[in-house]
Amino acid sequence: MNKSIDILDHDQTGSGPLAVYGHGLFFSRAVEDGLGFMDWSPIPRAGLRLVRYDARGHGLSPGRPDPGEYTFQRHGANLLDLLDHLGADRPVHGLGSSLGSAALLWAAVTAPARFDRLVVVVPPRAWAERPASADVYRGWADQIDREGVAPFLNALSGVGPPPILAGVSGFPPVPDIADETLSAVLRGAASSDLPAPEKLADLTHPTLILAWDTDPTHPVATATKLAETLPNARIEVARTFSEVRGWGDRAAQFLTE
Repeated sequence: MNKSIDILDHDQTGSGPLAVYGHGLFFSRAVEDGLGFMDWSPIPRAGLRLVRYDARGHGLSPGRPDPGEYTFQRHGANLLDLLDHLGADRPVHGLGSSLGSAALLWAAVTAPARFDRLVVVVPPRAWAERPASADVYRGWADQIDREGVAPFLNALSGVGPPPILAGVSGFPPVPDIADETLSAVLRGAASSDLPAPEKLADLTHPTLILAWDTDPTHPVATATKLAETLPNARIEVARTFSEVRGWGDRAAQFLTE
């Protein structure tokens, strides 16, 4: 294996107990910072050491054109490898948005003792509803394999944001993924799902689930089912953009209460 891509590229701010955050599909740290509507800076200000990473094949974390590298379960394994690299010898706080939340949940069911509290942000469509997302991702990957990346990016630029993000300039962003791996990333997502509910039911970690309304790709129904399945979870649903902007403060409060 090429050791140069093993550990995910990451940065850190603050000091204190460790909190690790992963972004969503197509995003990266740079993309998330550019869009500006998810601000996690309250976490280090609350006395935590915040590590943010780019998922495999996204941003500054390179990848291979192999769909097996980009399943939710594999993203979770990469997160556990990052914890080893960071020297995390005690349970850490885990946070993740969309793809990052799927990676976090897979990491937690694989190695529950590695985590303390969990913040699960806009979990993706899952379980009985997952095939709808899988069909979209496979269709996009097929288009890229037939026609190249440009027609896909042109079509993506015409997709509007969900109503709750209507005021966000540049959404959806251009995927921060290399052209040669974009199809594989999509196929990996298409073959993925969240862990089975019976596995999640064993996670007793205090968990905050942050969902937003009006987005069928990240439906409130999935977040609600998670809240019902995880034995120590609470759910908060944002219905306005200002509530989304407050998620960093809410996460910091939860992680330090």
